[in-house]
Amino acid sequence: MKKVLNLAISAVALSLVFACGGGDAGGDKPAKTSKRPRAAAGYKAGPVTDGGAISGRVTFAGAIPKVKKLEVTKDTNVCGKQAHYDESVLVSDNNGLANVVVKITNITAGKEMEAGDYLLDQNGCTFEPHISIVPAGSPLTIRNSDGILHNIHTFAEVNKSVNVAQPGFKKTMQQTFEKAEVVRIACDVHNWMTGYIAVSDHPYYAITGADGSFEMTDVPAGTYTIEYWQESLGTQTMQVTVEAAATADGSAEYAVGS
Repeated sequence: MKKVLNLAISAVALSLVFACGGGDAGGDKPAKTSKRPRAAAGYKAGPVTDGGAISGRVTFAGAIPKVKKLEVTKDTNVCGKQAHYDESVLVSDNNGLANVVVKITNITAGKEMEAGDYLLDQNGCTFEPHISIVPAGSPLTIRNSDGILHNIHTFAEVNKSVNVAQPGFKKTMQQTFEKAEVVRIACDVHNWMTGYIAVSDHPYYAITGADGSFEMTDVPAGTYTIEYWQESLGTQTMQVTVEAAATADGSAEYAVGS
């Protein structure tokens, strides 16, 4: 009888461990998924023979704008440990413009979209990264590294908007975007927090680095329209011709009012 009782207690304890999430050793890691990203209708994926590349720099014309410091007005014991700055226009010393989303708008065939692990972290009351690319249909893990109440509020046009609290005890949650667009994300609890998610429907997307540089590889030969999107300076386009096994220059320039 004692042996049966011990087995019953063990079973109950084991069920409580899994009910409380104690069995998930990787709960604070990006979601692992084998689900294929959702490409645009009509996009034909397959091997690219003698593919070329598009690379270049996106620059800012004129005087380098000063970065504005943001005021931390809440949860200063956590959020105030580091200074916060407006990331809407970041220009390097050599006029490179960071965080520009670059994509081909008229590509109908090319390489496969690859499944991956995608993470958006709320760390120091800042979204990290400020802008990310997440394929349509791929789960995005949203992490709360701060251990305080945050709120995930997305602003979208073609995807369903989300407005949900993420308390400090809820380390991670997941969100999936079904259609291509740039989605703004904010925290209603901390009004200085903002970021963007570029939902992609083919693999030819890139984000410029701190120096304004970017590259897209395995591009089939052809003439393409390249779109550049910047959160404060807007959208512009240009045509680029890619030759087989060659690199085309996709450099562009922004100016205030461009």
